[in-house]
Amino acid sequence: MTRSLQPAARPENPRFSSGPCAKRPGWSLKNLENASLGRSHRSAEGKERLKSAIDKTREVLGVPDDYRIGIVPASDTGAVEMALWSLLGARGVDMLAWESFGSGWITDVAKQLKLEDVRQLTSAYGDLPDLTQVDFSRDVVFTWNGTTSGVRVPDGDWIPAERAGLTICDATSAAFAQKLAWDKLDVVTFSWQKVLGGEAAHGVLILSPRAVERLESYTPAWPLPKIFRMTKGGKLIEGIFRGETINTPSMLCVEDYIDALDWALGLGGGQALIDRADANARVIADWVAKTPWIDFLCPEPANRSNTSVCLKFTAPEITALDAAAQGAFAKSVVSLLAGEGTALDIGAYRDAPPGLRIWAGSTVEASDLAALMPWLEWAYGEALAALD
Repeated sequence: MTRSLQPAARPENPRFSSGPCAKRPGWSLKNLENASLGRSHRSAEGKERLKSAIDKTREVLGVPDDYRIGIVPASDTGAVEMALWSLLGARGVDMLAWESFGSGWITDVAKQLKLEDVRQLTSAYGDLPDLTQVDFSRDVVFTWNGTTSGVRVPDGDWIPAERAGLTICDATSAAFAQKLAWDKLDVVTFSWQKVLGGEAAHGVLILSPRAVERLESYTPAWPLPKIFRMTKGGKLIEGIFRGETINTPSMLCVEDYIDALDWALGLGGGQALIDRADANARVIADWVAKTPWIDFLCPEPANRSNTSVCLKFTAPEITALDAAAQGAFAKSVVSLLAGEGTALDIGAYRDAPPGLRIWAGSTVEASDLAALMPWLEWAYGEALAALD
């Protein structure tokens, strides 16, 4: 490959990190001037802002009216752990994993909760497990979008409407960018710092009526920490789902989340966000299609993420290297781009195969991705020349 000159155009915003993700276009600290600071989150004003965040979440995502939405501690991780520790154990569970975070949930269920009846359906990075093998008479835990592999479930058609078990879905890099099949999902979790580019440390937990029924009829055999408890006296603590959070939230982060939701509503709501992410992913796909030395980590187009886009180097000069050398090559490409300020934090996840991971979620501008593609070619040429 011939080394090329540096491109003339640069992305206006070089932030393509897969979490925390880029702030919305036009974001400014001035947008947070109305944050309820120095006040109790249990004051009338504080509870109003928290409830506003919940109500706008319902509107943007199209969450059914009879589903509960709660703001919970510890980001998406906290929301998933609340669900696993509070709901599992009533029946056997199928755990699905095709990347790092799904594998982490398997570890928690098998080695921490130590449930006896656990089936693991796994696949390598880039692929999905055989979804036809999932048994919905059991509880099912899965990620909608594998943030570290760039692989998502294509839709909810593989989940039956009539099922005995609960479906528990980690949707943290899918919510606000991919259409979720609400009638097929009993628990949905996500964090603000992903698709909407909010600030970290807070998670959202969404429960279907079936999940609420499980909470009110089943008591786990193990003790639950205070921040996991969602029932009292066998009844759901409804206040959690009206903005009366379990622990003290950052009202500055709440205001930032509301600002992002208002931006989404101004665009036209959830479908507009999905359209933006799809358009962003197409920019990358069009470039990959005409670039011989790179490809998607996921070979199946229907399963490719439109947010955490994972790419691998395919040129013989690179694939002939051992794993350590391939990793070093990928890091050199990432370092060159960061050094020029044209792409920040686009290295593959530490547990994933060597390559690139470019965030294309709804807060990213397609024009910035278009400007990035020639820079990827430049950095690849520079890194390849350095191997000689």
